[in-house]
Amino acid sequence: MSREIIRTDKAPQAIGTYSQAVKVGNTVWLSGQIPLVPETMELVEENMEAQVRRVFDNLQAVAEAAGGSLADVVKLNVYLTDLAHFPLVNQVMADYFDEPYPARAAIGVAALPKDAAVEMDAVMELASR
Repeated sequence: MSREIIRTDKAPQAIGTYSQAVKVGNTVWLSGQIPLVPETMELVEENMEAQVRRVFDNLQAVAEAAGGSLADVVKLNVYLTDLAHFPLVNQVMADYFDEPYPARAAIGVAALPKDAAVEMDAVMELASR
């Protein structure tokens, strides 16, 4: 199977040696997104809720560029520098996902790129065409 590299200007550009997403067959691996504003490549400076929403918006933009949506996500990984924000992630996630929810992991980490407080990556399965 061939690999397709997914790229969109509606999400932050890669800040390293990686692609925004890679599609193989009907599976898409979405790279980690932090709360960067695509147009400025600066972190959202608002509260934690705004940061979490920005991350979901960035993931949604990449999912759409790959031909899907967050509804196609089967696995979501959430990385937080403070796990006290986990209830807020759950609350905001309910605005972006409907049941059945994807499998998910929440991981506490010491640090994230650009000193972000949250990062998420995902695996998406697209319907056969």
